[in-house]
Amino acid sequence: MPKPPYRRVAVIGVGLIGGSVALALRQRGLAKRVIGVVRSADRVQRVLDCGVVDEATADLESACGGADLVVVTTPVDSIARMAVEAAQHAAPDALVTDGGSTKAAIVAAIDAHWPTDGDGLAFVGAHPLAGGHLSGPDAARADLFEAAVTVLTPSAATPAAALRRARQFWEGLGSTVVEMSPERHDQLVALTSHVPHVAAAAVAATTPAEALALAATGWADTTRVAAGSPELWREILLANAAPIADGLRRLGQELEAYAAALDAGDGDAIQRLLEEGRQRRDALGS
Repeated sequence: MPKPPYRRVAVIGVGLIGGSVALALRQRGLAKRVIGVVRSADRVQRVLDCGVVDEATADLESACGGADLVVVTTPVDSIARMAVEAAQHAAPDALVTDGGSTKAAIVAAIDAHWPTDGDGLAFVGAHPLAGGHLSGPDAARADLFEAAVTVLTPSAATPAAALRRARQFWEGLGSTVVEMSPERHDQLVALTSHVPHVAAAAVAATTPAEALALAATGWADTTRVAAGSPELWREILLANAAPIADGLRRLGQELEAYAAALDAGDGDAIQRLLEEGRQRRDALGS
């Protein structure tokens, strides 16, 4: 049997994404030992009961001690702090990566505070475009990243060797990896993820309770992501505020165009707007 490429992996934040990273590493034989870092001691047993890690602890220093790979999958407002702290305890040549859905602020903060005494120690920002509205380690799946896209967001400070290692890691979990700047990532993901989440929440919030008895699969599909954690999404929205606000204004203009066409009884305009939406959706495939 070939030797696992990672001797000791610390996964900081063992929810859906972190738990799935841990499960995938273990089931694919990519890590000799996977340690999960949780918020508090009372969560240790829950993570162990889910069977996603070999060991769980609330002590980040002990978990990261000597680790050759650290994956930070905490909420976005704590990723930079956790990554820098982990780097101070990890192996001198460790790779540190993350799973945050916003990138520019995280990468900038880490670059500004990154230790300079490591021998190959490096951070590479990442965003696996995988997940769901369920959360927690009991929702983790070893196949979560298979055929999913993971975006790597190197900065000017990212060593080429570290970028190659990060690509190998995420591809090893089954991802298709693409690279772009942190800023471009945030602009695009605002439109494909963050604005749709706000739109889904808005549709749900403007639906009166008496109408729910008539809500069928269309309403459920449109609003599914609105079931996500408000606390988690609050931090995501704040971390990418400007691109999301711009996207919401663009969405507002599109909705106003629909409203104007309806006010005017303009069927041709309504059909044109619907066709534009259908064509863009069909471009993604099934």
